[in-house]
Amino acid sequence: MSEGLLTILKFCFLGVLWLFFVRVVRVAWAEVHAPPAPAVPPGAGRAAAAAPAPEAPAPVSQQATGPARLTILQPAERRGRSYELGQDLTIGRDTRCQVSLPEDSTVSQNHARIYRRDGRLWLEDLGSTNGTYVNSNPVSSPVLLHKGDRIQLGRAVLEVNR
Repeated sequence: MSEGLLTILKFCFLGVLWLFFVRVVRVAWAEVHAPPAPAVPPGAGRAAAAAPAPEAPAPVSQQATGPARLTILQPAERRGRSYELGQDLTIGRDTRCQVSLPEDSTVSQNHARIYRRDGRLWLEDLGSTNGTYVNSNPVSSPVLLHKGDRIQLGRAVLEVNR
């Protein structure tokens, strides 16, 4: 190999290494400057989960009133946008998600999914970095959704309604 070719390869390698370093710093910066998770009231941990709910609202299902919908409340520029909740709906930054939030760097590529099982709607976090919350409670396993529930992913807030 000629000396000139080796010099070109050396600079190409340094350029790729520099791009990798920039990407790592960018991801670390986004993690450090992520918005804080919603505050969980004291005693809302396992003890509150073990206590029976006084009267939980009826699960969201497709009844005579029509199909359930998911409406964006935040960010303001997307407020009011609504999505029909069918059998399966994914939420994330990826443009292939049914609810795509590409401008929110605190939302993972495939952040969460809402799916229907036995006529009831369930929300599942898909291993997101910043977590998913329903009514300010962190989601660690699939959660049954009810009308009026508010889902928070990063800076986005969505509401389950008809």
